[in-house]
Parts: sequence; structure tokens; C-alpha cells
Amino acid sequence: MEGPPLSERSQDTKNTTNRSPASDGASVQRSIGEAFARIAPDLELVEAALRDQLESKVELIGVLGSHLLSSGGKRLRPALVLLVAELCGYTGPRRIELAAGLELLHTATLLHDDIVDLAEMRRGRPAANAIWGNRRAVLAGDFFYARASSIVIEDGNLEIVESFARTIRLMAEGELMQLERSFDVDVTEAHYYEVIERKSATLLSNCCEIGSLLGGVTRGERNRIREYGRQLGLAFQLRDDCLDYESQLEDLGKQPFADLREGKITLPLILTLKRCRVGEREQVSSVLKTAARLADEHGGMAPVIGADELDLAPVAEMVGRYRGLLDTVRRAEDHVSKALEAIAPFPDGPAKSALRAAAEFSVGRDR
Repeated sequence: MEGPPLSERSQDTKNTTNRSPASDGASVQRSIGEAFARIAPDLELVEAALRDQLESKVELIGVLGSHLLSSGGKRLRPALVLLVAELCGYTGPRRIELAAGLELLHTATLLHDDIVDLAEMRRGRPAANAIWGNRRAVLAGDFFYARASSIVIEDGNLEIVESFARTIRLMAEGELMQLERSFDVDVTEAHYYEVIERKSATLLSNCCEIGSLLGGVTRGERNRIREYGRQLGLAFQLRDDCLDYESQLEDLGKQPFADLREGKITLPLILTLKRCRVGEREQVSSVLKTAARLADEHGGMAPVIGADELDLAPVAEMVGRYRGLLDTVRRAEDHVSKALEAIAPFPDGPAKSALRAAAEFSVGRDR
């Protein structure tokens, strides 16, 4: 049953909508650190639930699962479930199990993504498929999908089940849409946004929606919470796409220019291709054709070393010169502002402050 609107219980929502997301890095790190420290006991319960889900007669499941769960992820998705549930008035045990289920879903998608992308590194460590091979990694991913689905079904809320199933479908669509346009200089902004809406924003939106369903809020408030997660997911992906051009292995935990070598045409390059001269566009097209050929020869990704004919540095220089990175970050900041606007009517308090910190962290981070 829906409760009274939470906005009616807010003591003060003034000056919470348009707070600048472009905070300095140290302040952003401090705010997100404080937010996660406050919910650390609940996140420990989520970790315990995750470890319980690794139990299997197949020894490899536990070994591979421990490798993934100990790789230093931010646990943003379970944190969103916990924080949104708290914001919406629920602090019971269901949020712990569902938070674990959504982290398992995220883990499964990472396993399968790394196989599709032929990734060698994940968060600065060898990817699971690089250690155990694609066949074992894809089956382990299936196991995690099954575990996550079991948690959601056992919870018994049909709306949560529907939201979870929709999320898996949209994420799969997003990955396929991106694959179909690999190494294609004619990818449009509209297509790019369709991809990241599905493959990135939908999971964070789902985490937030499930938290709101636990709180039994009104449909309007549920829509606001879901929109917060959607805008947060878009901001995160836009910042990720910039980091692929900015960061090195030790910073980002994966090889530099991985997106380009996989043929992913992201917003920084799309903006650049709209602004550059015809000859420069042809140069980028030629580089991508070389990358596509090398990717075919090496199983799907152009190699980092041993391919002297592939020089991605001129493309990266062009992206910087035509403000592809700067304007993508600005676009991410716009999404953060919309995320903050979506939760502005909710009561002020620690949970709302933490959600605000998460939004600002999405563009203020360097990895």
C-alpha cells in the first residue's frame, strides 16, 4: 500500500535542487567516503549475503566468485538500494538480500561483458576470462544470474520481479546495439544514448526503483527515484567514456584506449567527428578500419602491443582539441543536476545527503 507522499514530510527542501556537481575532487571523495562509512555495517551484511550465494558443489564457483568480489568494486549498486530504501522509510532485512541480488546481477554482467570485449584486465587485476577461459567464465556468469534471480523471486514482490526482468532485457539489448555499430564513424548521439540508457542507466535506475518499492512510496515518488537512478547512470557512463581517453592502466584498471580498440564509438569521439574537418574525419575512419581489421585478426580487440600500424594517439589528441572530453563532462554534469532535481522534494537527512554525494562522485572521480 502506498504511504503518504514523502515530500509532505520534508522539513526543508530549499536550495537542494541546483547544487553544483562540479565540486573539487577532494571534497567529492570526502563526501562519498563519509556516505559509505555511515552504511558500512549494512554493506558488511551485504558482503556476507554475497559470500553465502557463492556456495556450490562446484569448487570453481567459489574461487572465481571470490576473485570477482574481492577486486575492489565500489559496491555502488547495493549502496543505492540501501540508501533509497532508507530515504523512503524502510530499514528492514529485505533490503540486504535484494542489494546482494543486484550486486550479483552486476557481477554477472561484468563477467559476460569481459568475454564479449575480450578484456584482459578488470579493476587492475586479470579478468576472470583471462584466468579461467571464456567457457568457464560465461557459465559462472550464468550461475550468478541464477542466484540473483532466485533472491528476487524469493522476496515475493511481483513489481520487483518485473523491474528486475526488464533490467536484464534492456541491458542485453544495449550490448547488442553497441556491437552492431562497432568501428562505425556514423554512429549518432541518438544511437549512443539509446545504448547507454540500456546498458548502463537501467541497472542503477532499477536499484533505486527496488529501494523505493521497499519503502511503499507513491507512484510519483517512485518515478522520481527511478529518474534519479537513470540520470546517475547516464552521468557515470559519460564519465567512464572520458576516462578511457584520460587514464592509464594504473589509474583505471584496464588498458588505455580500450573502447577505441574494441570499436566502441562513445560521446567524446562522436562530438569530435561532428566538429572536425573532412580530412580529419577520414583520418579517424582510417584508424578505425585498421583497428577493426586487427580486432578480427586477434579475436575481437585490437592489441595494445605488437601492432605498430595502429596509432590511436592522434585520435585522442583530436578528441581533446575539439573539446570532446570537456563537453562530455559538461553533459555528465547536466545529468547530475537532473538527478539532484529528481530527489529534491524528499526529506533532508543522511540518506538524501549520501545520494547527493553519489551523484557528485559520478563526475568528480578519476577512476
